[in-house]
Formats: sequence, C-alpha cells, structure tokens
Amino acid sequence: MFSLSFKMNFGGDKPASEEITKDDWLNKLQDIHITRADMNALIMNYLVTEGFKEAAEKFRLESGIQPPVDLDELDDRIRIREAIQNGHIQDAIGMVNNLYPELLDNDRYLYFRLQQQKLIELIREKNIELALEYAQSHLAERVEENPEVLSELERTLALLAFEEPETSPFGELLHPSQRQKVASELNAAILEVDSTPRLANLLKLLLWAQEELEKKKVKYPKMTDIAKGTIEETK
Repeated sequence: MFSLSFKMNFGGDKPASEEITKDDWLNKLQDIHITRADMNALIMNYLVTEGFKEAAEKFRLESGIQPPVDLDELDDRIRIREAIQNGHIQDAIGMVNNLYPELLDNDRYLYFRLQQQKLIELIREKNIELALEYAQSHLAERVEENPEVLSELERTLALLAFEEPETSPFGELLHPSQRQKVASELNAAILEVDSTPRLANLLKLLLWAQEELEKKKVKYPKMTDIAKGTIEETK
C-alpha cells in the first residue's frame, strides 16, 4: 500500500515575511525519507494511470510490484489513446460512447475538446469546406452551452486564414503534442470514473501548498516546472 505523509506549518508564531532559502528548502527535502517500495508503487501507479501496459508489465517483473488493476483492463484506454494520437477522433468518440456512455454527456467541456480536435484534423487535411460545416453543425452548439469556449474555437478557426497554418501563431494546435494533450485529458476523465490517480493527488497537493505559502507571503524556493522538477528562488 502506497503511503506518503506531507505536513506543512502555515500558522504559529512565525512572521508572515519569513524567508526560506533554496539551500534550506533542499535540505528539508533531503530529510524526507521515501522508501523504495513507496517510490516503486508510485511509478507503477503512474504507468497504469497513463495506460502504458507494456512498461507496467516490464516494471512488475523488475520490481515485484503488483499493478493495482488487471493490466488487460488497460486495453480499452490504450485503443482510445492511440485513436486520438493517430488523428482518428471520431473513432475515439465512438469507443468512449460505447464503453462509458455517460462520460461525454456529463463532461461537456471534454466533449468540446474532442470535437475541437476533430476540427483541427479536418484543417490539417486541408478540408476547408468540411471543417467549416463541422464547426457550424457541431461546435456552435458547444459554444451555446458554454460561451467561455468561444475563444478556443476562434483560435482553431483562425488556422483557416493561413496558407501554411503550421507556421502561423496558432500552429501549436497542429503539433502532435496537441493530440497528446487531448488524449491525456480524456484518459484522466476515464480514470476519474473509478478513482483519482495518486500522482495527480500529489501534484494537486504541491500546487495547493505553494498557493498557501504565497498567501502567507512566505518567500520560499518555488517549483516552477513540475515536469522537470525545477526549483527557483522567489523574489
């Protein structure tokens, strides 16, 4: 069973302007003991969460850590992820509706994100007429449901104004990382049906803790890039 305690003191008699140096912060981190078993469990949880079935199976053999679910249960999520990463958005939507029929009905923003990606794929294929028709017949309804997504739709349609949309100011929408982002959002939503991933919980806890420190006006070394683990002094 994975366990990790996280305790912070935001009250007491410490002055609000207290400053913690980067060296002090790193020394405190060094004092936190995390066992190899805890770390292995966290890694396994991440692999299962992201749907890396082969990596999870290999890690199980190397570490002896048993995955929290039957790895064969990952196959559906893997197929959905691969469909999105290959640009087959409608196939992914169909699989989601078959396997999790209430998911997109309950999460309309996620549904917008998938339909937005479908529109991006049509623009990638230079199918301008079909792209405009799809935006009008499908995405206009999402904007009526949630006007806040209008700016995202406008950014996507702006790609049509450029002969080479890949090099436009909105070209990142056509980058493979955009597909990966949507696939991860959908994967997280599917997982939420069952449980919240431990790693996601830890990241949320980290962000919450940093917000609390900032409210107290405590100067501390802030993690500015979670993906790289970059820690910088606050000014």
